[in-house]
Amino acid sequence: MRDHVGVATPTVEELEAPSDEDVVEPDRPWIAIVWNDPINLMSYVTYVFQKLFGYSKEKAHKLMLDVHEKGRAVVSSGTREQMEIDVARLHAAGLWATLQQDD
Repeated sequence: MRDHVGVATPTVEELEAPSDEDVVEPDRPWIAIVWNDPINLMSYVTYVFQKLFGYSKEKAHKLMLDVHEKGRAVVSSGTREQMEIDVARLHAAGLWATLQQDD
């Protein structure tokens, strides 16, 4: 279809309806988890959380207690790349850590 100046204008037939394949799911964040181990002292784990993540002594202590009593604690969340870096830093500090996509 052309308007009075000769410029083509789209018609409804020319437009495609969005398909289910066009729907973008929001990205789920990734998490870094520290697991309990029989090697590191609780005071050291608290110190590492403060040093690596800048947590207050109270927050670091709470996370350390979660690791000690529950066997694990989520210590950070973000993009996969950020969590890979955090896990590498935790490994360098001697802690057992993994990353996974958050539920």
